[in-house]
Amino acid sequence: MIKVTKLNNDQIVVNAELIEFVESSPDTIISLVNGKKIMVRETPEEIIKRAAAYRRLALGLDLRELHAEDKE
Repeated sequence: MIKVTKLNNDQIVVNAELIEFVESSPDTIISLVNGKKIMVRETPEEIIKRAAAYRRLALGLDLRELHAEDKE
């Protein structure tokens, strides 16, 4: 799961396993495999970074990076 910020500044948590693709047009849109789309404030690069950190955590590779992200 990754935290993202909707355009109205509400934070939500998205299941990173369900992300199909991320686009910027100019707002960042996360498209999920179930067809839902979420517009967020983070850049596509930040979404990729968070999803990769989540994946490493899920695989048990590096817990420190995900915890550092929570301090931002």
